[in-house]
Amino acid sequence: MEAYCLKCRTQREMSNPEAVTMKNGKPATMGKCPVCGTKMYRIGKK
Repeated sequence: MEAYCLKCRTQREMSNPEAVTMKNGKPATMGKCPVCGTKMYRIGKK
C-alpha cells in the first residue's frame, strides 16, 4: 500500500502495514517509510 511520506515528500510503498483504528473510530493503515523510517498513515480501508 502506498502512502505519502512527509519527511521524503514523495509517495512510497509502506513497509510493515497494519490496520489500526483512530480515536474517532475511523479505520486507518499505519506503517513505516522504507527509506527514512518515519511513521506513515493512510486514512481509510485498504
